[in-house]
Amino acid sequence: MLGVARIIHAAPAASLPIAKSLREELALALKGGNPLLVMVSLDACPFCKVARESYLSPMRAEQGLSIVQVNMHHAETVKDFKGVVLTQDELVHLWKVTLAPTVLFFGRDGAEVAPRLVGIGSPDFYGNKLDQRMEQARAAIKAP
Repeated sequence: MLGVARIIHAAPAASLPIAKSLREELALALKGGNPLLVMVSLDACPFCKVARESYLSPMRAEQGLSIVQVNMHHAETVKDFKGVVLTQDELVHLWKVTLAPTVLFFGRDGAEVAPRLVGIGSPDFYGNKLDQRMEQARAAIKAP
Protein backbone atom coordinates (compact mmCIF):
# COMPACT_ATOMS: atom_id res chain seq x y z
CA MET A 1 0.00 0.00 0.00
CA LEU A 2 1.37 3.39 -1.00
CA GLY A 3 1.17 6.31 1.37
CA VAL A 4 -0.18 9.60 0.14
CA ALA A 5 2.25 12.46 0.60
CA ARG A 6 0.72 15.81 1.37
CA ILE A 7 2.47 19.00 0.51
CA ILE A 8 1.80 21.67 3.05
CA HIS A 9 2.35 25.19 1.84
CA ALA A 10 3.27 27.17 4.90
CA ALA A 11 2.94 30.91 4.96
CA PRO A 12 6.28 32.67 4.70
CA ALA A 13 7.95 33.11 8.05
CA ALA A 14 7.11 36.42 9.65
CA SER A 15 10.11 38.67 9.85
CA LEU A 16 11.12 42.06 11.10
CA PRO A 17 13.06 44.65 9.15
CA ILE A 18 16.71 44.99 10.06
CA ALA A 19 17.46 48.35 11.67
CA LYS A 20 19.17 50.78 9.28
CA SER A 21 18.87 54.18 10.97
CA LEU A 22 17.58 54.17 14.53
CA ARG A 23 17.17 57.95 14.49
CA GLU A 24 14.86 57.80 11.45
CA GLU A 25 12.99 54.72 12.70
CA LEU A 26 12.46 56.40 16.08
CA ALA A 27 11.16 59.58 14.41
CA LEU A 28 8.58 57.52 12.52
CA ALA A 29 7.52 55.69 15.66
CA LEU A 30 7.13 58.89 17.70
CA LYS A 31 5.21 60.54 14.87
CA GLY A 32 2.67 57.71 15.25
CA GLY A 33 2.56 58.18 19.04
CA ASN A 34 4.49 55.02 19.79
CA PRO A 35 7.92 54.01 21.04
CA LEU A 36 10.40 52.28 18.76
CA LEU A 37 10.77 48.61 19.62
CA VAL A 38 14.07 46.93 18.84
CA MET A 39 14.40 43.18 19.09
CA VAL A 40 17.93 41.91 19.62
CA SER A 41 18.08 38.53 17.96
CA LEU A 42 20.57 35.71 17.46
CA ASP A 43 20.82 33.45 14.42
CA ALA A 44 19.23 30.02 14.89
CA CYS A 45 17.70 31.04 18.24
CA PRO A 46 14.38 29.19 18.61
CA PHE A 47 13.16 31.62 21.28
CA CYS A 48 13.91 34.55 18.97
CA LYS A 49 11.83 32.89 16.29
CA VAL A 50 8.87 32.56 18.67
CA ALA A 51 9.14 36.19 19.82
CA ARG A 52 9.49 37.45 16.25
CA GLU A 53 6.89 35.28 14.50
CA SER A 54 4.26 34.86 17.20
CA TYR A 55 4.34 38.28 18.84
CA LEU A 56 6.38 41.09 17.31
CA SER A 57 5.70 40.60 13.60
CA PRO A 58 1.94 40.30 14.15
CA MET A 59 1.99 43.45 16.35
CA ARG A 60 3.87 45.29 13.62
CA ALA A 61 1.46 44.11 10.91
CA GLU A 62 -1.80 44.55 12.86
CA GLN A 63 -1.03 47.72 14.83
CA GLY A 64 1.41 49.42 12.46
CA LEU A 65 4.07 49.63 15.16
CA SER A 66 7.69 50.50 14.42
CA ILE A 67 9.58 47.34 15.29
CA VAL A 68 13.04 46.56 13.94
CA GLN A 69 15.65 43.90 14.57
CA VAL A 70 19.33 44.07 15.44
CA ASN A 71 21.37 40.87 15.33
CA MET A 72 24.05 39.72 17.74
CA HIS A 73 27.34 38.80 16.07
CA HIS A 74 26.47 40.55 12.78
CA ALA A 75 28.82 42.93 11.01
CA GLU A 76 26.04 44.65 9.04
CA THR A 77 26.03 48.35 9.87
CA VAL A 78 23.34 50.48 11.47
CA LYS A 79 23.20 54.17 12.36
CA ASP A 80 22.53 54.74 16.05
CA PHE A 81 20.28 57.46 17.49
CA LYS A 82 23.03 60.07 16.97
CA GLY A 83 23.76 58.99 13.39
CA VAL A 84 26.99 57.16 14.26
CA VAL A 85 27.59 54.10 12.08
CA LEU A 86 28.23 50.91 14.06
CA THR A 87 27.99 47.21 13.37
CA GLN A 88 24.92 45.56 14.78
CA ASP A 89 27.13 43.58 17.15
CA GLU A 90 28.84 46.76 18.42
CA LEU A 91 25.43 48.27 19.12
CA VAL A 92 24.32 45.16 21.01
CA HIS A 93 27.47 45.42 23.16
CA LEU A 94 26.91 49.15 23.82
CA TRP A 95 23.40 48.34 25.01
CA LYS A 96 24.89 45.58 27.22
CA VAL A 97 22.48 42.98 25.83
CA THR A 98 23.73 39.48 26.56
CA LEU A 99 20.63 37.33 26.00
CA ALA A 100 18.44 36.90 22.95
CA PRO A 101 15.70 37.69 22.43
CA THR A 102 15.73 41.04 24.18
CA VAL A 103 13.17 43.69 23.27
CA LEU A 104 14.06 47.31 24.01
CA PHE A 105 11.58 50.21 24.06
CA PHE A 106 12.92 53.59 22.95
CA GLY A 107 11.47 57.08 23.23
CA ARG A 108 12.75 60.62 22.64
CA ASP A 109 16.49 60.96 22.12
CA GLY A 110 16.89 57.19 22.11
CA ALA A 111 16.16 56.84 25.83
CA GLU A 112 14.78 53.53 27.04
CA VAL A 113 11.23 54.19 28.22
CA ALA A 114 10.21 50.80 29.63
CA PRO A 115 12.04 47.87 31.18
CA ARG A 116 13.65 45.53 28.69
CA LEU A 117 11.88 42.29 27.94
CA VAL A 118 14.69 39.75 28.25
CA GLY A 119 14.21 36.17 27.09
CA ILE A 120 10.83 34.52 26.85
CA GLY A 121 10.48 32.55 30.06
CA SER A 122 6.97 31.19 29.71
CA PRO A 123 5.34 31.77 26.32
CA ASP A 124 1.99 31.76 28.16
CA PHE A 125 2.87 35.10 29.77
CA TYR A 126 5.09 36.68 27.10
CA GLY A 127 2.24 38.47 25.34
CA ASN A 128 1.02 39.99 28.60
CA LYS A 129 4.52 41.16 29.54
CA LEU A 130 4.96 42.67 26.08
CA ASP A 131 1.62 44.51 26.35
CA GLN A 132 2.52 45.85 29.82
CA ARG A 133 5.87 47.16 28.58
CA MET A 134 4.15 48.79 25.58
CA GLU A 135 1.70 50.57 27.90
CA GLN A 136 4.59 51.82 30.05
CA ALA A 137 6.53 52.98 27.00
CA ARG A 138 3.52 54.79 25.49
CA ALA A 139 2.82 56.52 28.78
CA ALA A 140 6.46 57.60 29.05
CA ILE A 141 6.58 59.15 25.57
CA LYS A 142 3.34 61.04 26.20
CA ALA A 143 4.55 62.46 29.50
CA PRO A 144 5.73 66.09 29.29
